[in-house]
Amino acid sequence: MAKLQGKPRTAYVCAECGAEHNKWQGQCGECGAWNSLSEIVLESAAAAKSPASRRSSWAGKVDAPKVTALKDVRHSEDARVSTGIGEFDRVLGGGLVEGAVVLVGGDPGIGKSTLLLQALAQMAPTLPGLYVTGEESLGQVAGRAARLGLPLDGLNALAETGVERILEHASALQPKLIVADSVQTLWTEQLTAAPGSVSQVRESAARLVRYAKETGAAVFLVGHVTKEGGIAGPRVLEHMVDAVLYFEGDSGSRFRVLRAFKNRFGAVNELGVFAMGDKGLREVPNPSAIFLSGGSVQQPGSCVMVTREGTRPLLVEVQALVDASPLSNPRRVAVGLEQNRLAMLLAVLHRHGGVVVGDQDVFVNVVGGIRVQETAADLPVLLAVLSSLRDKPLPDKTVAFGEVGLSGEIRPVPNGEERLKEAATHGFKRAIVAKANAPKAGSYKGMEVIAVERLADALIAAD
Repeated sequence: MAKLQGKPRTAYVCAECGAEHNKWQGQCGECGAWNSLSEIVLESAAAAKSPASRRSSWAGKVDAPKVTALKDVRHSEDARVSTGIGEFDRVLGGGLVEGAVVLVGGDPGIGKSTLLLQALAQMAPTLPGLYVTGEESLGQVAGRAARLGLPLDGLNALAETGVERILEHASALQPKLIVADSVQTLWTEQLTAAPGSVSQVRESAARLVRYAKETGAAVFLVGHVTKEGGIAGPRVLEHMVDAVLYFEGDSGSRFRVLRAFKNRFGAVNELGVFAMGDKGLREVPNPSAIFLSGGSVQQPGSCVMVTREGTRPLLVEVQALVDASPLSNPRRVAVGLEQNRLAMLLAVLHRHGGVVVGDQDVFVNVVGGIRVQETAADLPVLLAVLSSLRDKPLPDKTVAFGEVGLSGEIRPVPNGEERLKEAATHGFKRAIVAKANAPKAGSYKGMEVIAVERLADALIAAD
């Protein structure tokens, strides 16, 4: 008589932090998230292969790991391989690293698949690649490559969603680069959950990550995003990979921004700028130019600042609109900046600058759809607000950057000299900066640098 199989063991996994629970509950006990637990079926010991056995099937027999003194471990700098796309290499930290796993997220239609297909085609002559599609047919992928004018020689594609079969094909083909589009469509036979569930996404990604580390093949995972803008699936997915890249940009704009939110091999918050055209994504060699309005006449409510994204300074234009409010509670709207910081800066402007905007609606926007996350935007924001309130433009060819403290002091920001160099390169003749960021000579490459210590001094310099 055949032995009856028992009910498969299940657990409940938090989609935010990946913590496992024995029973369902409304709130995760680890991270405190509500309604984030979903049921998964646990693998049995017989069904799950050990890491050693998986390694032997892909890369031959491997010795068991042993404890080693860290000082005896030989190490070297990670070798970089260019993707053939300069802005993509910049975001990756200088190029692609062997065995790296990169998660690329973004809104639908923003250019994730296009960029990876272009990179795959550029690297095909030196690094054989495999494009795995779970959302499109091979005909659609080939049609896109033809529309983009990409060479089809050396491009291999596979329409499959089963991880086991994907790894079988990869073991036979031995590609050095794998693109999985998308990770939410993948599934493994070891779990009974539906594709796209927390357990399937986590286990499928884990097997691809393990394959990359054991064979040295680089893997790109395309990820869907939720309505809040985060990667769909368990939060632990972002911890499993080496780099997390997000596409940003307005759907109505032709410009796309690729930002690194995590990178074990390079700088975080590094930025790559692309322009979408009929031949795919094209690099923007001078991104500062697209973030400036380009108007020949300086307008009230506008101030140019120098922000720093990763390892590169960028010129961006901050615009402000101050208008009498018909509401008892005037509005404070910030696009591209933190709204709470805007409210704080307006309070500092009132207390230490003597400028009252309590009965005014204040709208602040960063031109170009870029999001500024550093405090160097404090001084430009207040100068733009003052310019709009007085309906008086700032002096022509003026740039500003600096952090504003609660007591009205102007604090320095890192890499001041590089910011001044970027402004001088684009023809700016005047800069308002913190005293510690100003050069000793009082000028920099023909640009007058005005050093200020207090907010009141900066407001006087802006007249």
